[in-house]
This record gives sequence, C-alpha cells and structure tokens, in this order.
Amino acid sequence: MTEALDGAVVPPVSDADPFAHEVLLDPEPLHHALREAGPVVYLSRYDVHALARYEQVHAALVDWQHFESGSGVGLANFRHEKPWRPPSLLLEADPPRHDAPRRILREILAPPALRRLRASWAVAAEELVDQVLADGNEFDAFTALAEAFPLRAFPDAVGLGPHGRENLLPYGNMAFNAFGPRNDLVAADAHRVAELSVWVNAQCEREALSEDGFGALIWAAADRGELTHEQAPLVVRSLLTAGVDTTVHGLAACLYACATHPEEWQRLREQPELARAAFDEAVRWQSPVQTFFRTATTDVTIAGTVIPEGTKILMLLGAANRDPDRWTSPGRFDLTRDPSGHVGFGMGLHQCIGQHVARLEAEALLTALAHRVERIEPTGTPHRHPNNTLRSWASLPLRVRPTA
Repeated sequence: MTEALDGAVVPPVSDADPFAHEVLLDPEPLHHALREAGPVVYLSRYDVHALARYEQVHAALVDWQHFESGSGVGLANFRHEKPWRPPSLLLEADPPRHDAPRRILREILAPPALRRLRASWAVAAEELVDQVLADGNEFDAFTALAEAFPLRAFPDAVGLGPHGRENLLPYGNMAFNAFGPRNDLVAADAHRVAELSVWVNAQCEREALSEDGFGALIWAAADRGELTHEQAPLVVRSLLTAGVDTTVHGLAACLYACATHPEEWQRLREQPELARAAFDEAVRWQSPVQTFFRTATTDVTIAGTVIPEGTKILMLLGAANRDPDRWTSPGRFDLTRDPSGHVGFGMGLHQCIGQHVARLEAEALLTALAHRVERIEPTGTPHRHPNNTLRSWASLPLRVRPTA
C-alpha cells in the first residue's frame, strides 16, 4: 500500500478472481491473501474495491448512507444495468423504500410467532431424524437432513402448497449466482430462468398461499394499506429467496462441524441448549453467504483509500468471519466461543430479517439429533457446489452411532 501525492492511500492491486471455481470451493487462501494485503484491495479484474478484514466489512455493512444496497448487492450496478428481476424490497433497497417491508416482516417474524412454531418444528425434526435413522446409520446428511428439514418447515410456515417445492433450491441457486459476474455458473442457469421465475412468482400470489402462513400476513398488511398490493408478492418472494438456501447450507455446515469436531458434538449432546449458538458458530466458521456488494453513494474514504462515488465495493463476509484480529483461532469450530458479532447474517439495517427463523430450525434439528445420536463421523469426502455467492454443499456423507 502506497500513499498518493494528495495524501490518499493507493490500495494494493490484485488480479485474483474471487468467483473462480477453485476459490468458490476453497476460499480461505484468497481470503488470507486479501486480509494480509491491506484493509482495501483493488480487484482489477472487476474494477471493484474489496474489503476482507472484519473492521472494514462491519463498518461498511452498518453505514447504509454511504454504502447503498439500492444499486444492487451484486456486481451488476442498477444505476447503469437493468436488473434481471424486480429488485428485492428487503435486500436491494434503502430507506425509505426499505422501511415498510422490513417493518412488516419484523412484526410477522416476531418472537410470539416463532414460539408458536417451536413445538411443531420440534416434532417435525424428531420425525425426520427417526425416519433417517430407521433407514440406516450411513447417509448423505446434506440431502437427508440439511436440505429436507428446511424444505418442509419453512415453506409450511410461509404457506406454500406441497407441490413444486423442489424448485426452491434451484431458484435460490440461480438468484445467488446472479449476484456475481456473468460467468459459466450464470450461463448454466440460463435455460431455467423463465421457468423458475414464473413458478416462484406464482407462489407469491395471494391465492397460492394458505390462510395461516407468513405469506397471508404479508397480504393482510397490504389490505391495511401498510404495503401496496404490488409490493406484497415481492416481500413474499424475499422470504422464499433468502429463507431456504442459506438455512440449508448453514445446517450442512453445522453437521459437518459436528462430524469433524467430535468433542464439540459431545458438548452439544451434554448441553442441547447450545444448539442455537452452535448454528451461529457454524455460520461464522463456514459463512453460507460469502459475499455481498455495496455501492458508494459519494466519494468515501476507507482506511485512507478514497473510493469514488458510484464504485462497487465487494464485502467478503467469509473472510471477515475468519479475521484473526477479531476471532481467536478463527479456523476452529468452537462452542465455547461467543460467535455474536459475526457478519454471516449481515449487520445493521440490512441484517437478515429471518435469522431467528433459521436459528429456530437449527435448534429443532440439532436437538432432535442430540437426543438420538451418540457420535457423528464422516464416511467420505464431502462435495461442494460452486455458487457465486453461497458456500454451498452438494453432498455430506456421514455415519452416525445412535444412542443406546
């Protein structure tokens, strides 16, 4: 890092590609290199400034006034490019446009609603675990547990019908790929964009939703004038886009952690009340959402580097969550750690509105497993699925030893 004649810091330049397949599958080496390079690194390949240290990522996340989401949280700049779909009113909007949708969802997803779900989700998790164990002690925990439980629990809570739920993960994969460059991963989804978009949009309409789910409550808010009827389906879509994939891959990370850290699994079995903390630590450790972008609303200075107005900033959430200046032994999954403060759910105004829903799903599944399984261990190499934004899983082969 050098200093320009006017006193501004010139950031180090890197031609690394954070969206290359090998980086998406194993991001830690690049994250380490970017953290070591400096608080701001210019990525010449994409003409963006990257933040990989916790201090700068956290600061950018909470400062929505200078680092806006409304120009898109992906590489595409909505100031100059037309979005591939109507932008999210939660993720890709700033106040005042962001205010009403977030307020409505905050009320709908408030603790009383989650308390009502807790008992039914606990039963559903117990049924699923019993079913999986009845089929044998070796299985792909990604599909059998991490994927199966959220695809049952969360769409039920939103009010989706039983048919077509197999489209949710492909749609989410497509949506999160679209936050990156137009690379081969985006091209691989191109043939399904229209089909999946039509299906998801149809599920967001009032008539497709049950009368007792989150979706119906969103439409009721529109009837009261708290949202427009044009906004209501977009808010439902935000739940379906952000509420499934991230939880699925967070749960897979947690199961992987329990299999590769047997002493932590024993700690969780002895103290099942640690289930939510275990999920948060897994989200910090693996960061299912690896990256998001912001756009500078004015010339803004970060650690002495001036980032010009209108410039895209890449925030490496996964790198921040393993920053040794913030976390002791960050590469270790540790249930004695307080993981609060991690940026795996974002931070500030745009922090994930459904994070408590995800924690409740994790609590139900992990508690059911802790009561029934004495030991979890890998039986083969787990496989990742490359995605431009998500630290995704494709398979997680495990063996369990049920309790006596």
